[in-house]
Amino acid sequence: MSPSDQPQTLTTRQRGAALAGTAAVGCFIGAWAIQGARRTGYSPIDDAISQLAAVGAPGRSGMTAGFVAFGLGMPVYASALRRTVDGPAWKFAVANGLATLGVAAVPLGRADGAHYVFAIAGYAALAAMPISAARPLAVVSSTWSRASMAAGITSALVLAASAVDAGHGLTQRLGLGIGDAWIVATSLTMWRRGRLVR
Repeated sequence: MSPSDQPQTLTTRQRGAALAGTAAVGCFIGAWAIQGARRTGYSPIDDAISQLAAVGAPGRSGMTAGFVAFGLGMPVYASALRRTVDGPAWKFAVANGLATLGVAAVPLGRADGAHYVFAIAGYAALAAMPISAARPLAVVSSTWSRASMAAGITSALVLAASAVDAGHGLTQRLGLGIGDAWIVATSLTMWRRGRLVR
């Protein structure tokens, strides 16, 4: 890696953009945790997150707001990721955010086919984000590289399993949670250090 290819150190403003990743994940998880707890008969083990925002669901506006907050926060986070990691990881972050906005725009009960297309696209982008960052990060940090590859592959496998698992609410949350953990880890590291590696 030549000096010109070295990851940039973020400015104060760009560090704030990096923090949007943590805020986005917090809003999303907070929304499904709060709305799920309030809804009688809803099981986070058996029921998908999208059911909380389905047409006619009680409190659906709260879950929809969580989707929108995540969808808007991810492109902001992506702008910082783009400056610190070579390759397309930032593009997958943007795609993940846009897919989540699609999930919010076409809830279950309105256009289920389109809803599932957006959901699957979001899953794919979430898993691809750390996987695509692994190789560029290998040049400067084997630890970050291995952790990124492990997070992406594990997230992809667990999310794929959620499609056939009877308790798909749990596997969905685990798969999303692994990808979200990578977002939070990179977000907070970029915010504190101004980059992912020293």
